[in-house]
Amino acid sequence: MGAEPKQVTMAVVAAAAEVSVPTVSKVLNGRADVAPDTRRRVESMLGEFGYARSQRRRKAQPAHLIDLVFREFSPWTTEIIRGASDAALAAKSRVAVTAVASAADVDHWMRSLKASRTDGVVLVLTELSDAQRNRLAALQIPVVLVDPVGQPDPDVLSIGAANWSGAMSATEHLLALGHRRIGTITGTPRVLCSQARLDGYRAALERAGIPVDPEIIVNGDFHYESALAAASALLDLPDPPTAIFAASDVTAMGVYEAARQHQLRLPEHLSVVGFDDVPMARWVSPPLTTLHQPLAEMAALATRTLLSKDDWIGFDHRIELATRLVVRSSTQAPFTGRAGGRKRSRP
Repeated sequence: MGAEPKQVTMAVVAAAAEVSVPTVSKVLNGRADVAPDTRRRVESMLGEFGYARSQRRRKAQPAHLIDLVFREFSPWTTEIIRGASDAALAAKSRVAVTAVASAADVDHWMRSLKASRTDGVVLVLTELSDAQRNRLAALQIPVVLVDPVGQPDPDVLSIGAANWSGAMSATEHLLALGHRRIGTITGTPRVLCSQARLDGYRAALERAGIPVDPEIIVNGDFHYESALAAASALLDLPDPPTAIFAASDVTAMGVYEAARQHQLRLPEHLSVVGFDDVPMARWVSPPLTTLHQPLAEMAALATRTLLSKDDWIGFDHRIELATRLVVRSSTQAPFTGRAGGRKRSRP
């Protein structure tokens, strides 16, 4: 008995057509957002390989379930979950929340996903390998990225905030108060939003004619512990900054603690601006000046998009929602009383 012919997969067709697996999936599903030449090339390969459209998973009734996947949980994930849950509830659907801190976690989640039903996946600050993305595309499950880690796949819709302009606004706020030595603690350097926030900070300084000083730019990772260490290093400099722009509100909390340990009062001796506007930004003392990132709105838009019968036809592949500076009590004009290169308390 001869061997059974090997089943042609979407990955095989994608390689032959020199496109991504998600693009093949779009053509198979009749999506409109595929260039005509690309569509013709994929259709040609589908015909050449004899790919049977009946091999596709038949479209089942809606599962009324969205998978919301994080790399890890943090204070701002609460806002993401709230936005996704509210949008799902309005559509009489539910949200399943998962954290995938490692590649093994991702593989376990994808295996469970294959055995279950979902209407789509929202990936939040989660990085997948090419193989994992292809596995997800082969399941023909729609995906929307929120705050992608790296440059997003042009075939996948991504939603984020206006990080560059937000960081520029934060820095310009400090400049308007009279600060000239403004330090920053970045997020994880390889993350797209971290790079944009650093670029916005640099742009504001350059626009004001102030040289960018690498000595007061310290890399962080959005976590409290690294922010505390970074802020302490900045405050130990012979000429420390009078203000710090933190790449997140959690990072700003690390700056608060470093200032306390250095016996500095906020904002008298040090001004601080964060990014996110999570609830704790209003509760700390002094209340934190920060950039409001529309986290709930980003998650709600991603969820509505996945639950919509019209999919995201007509949307750009990248959507950015506006940020807004929220001025509270952690910023003021710089205190000029200095002794021996360090700030001193007011008499």
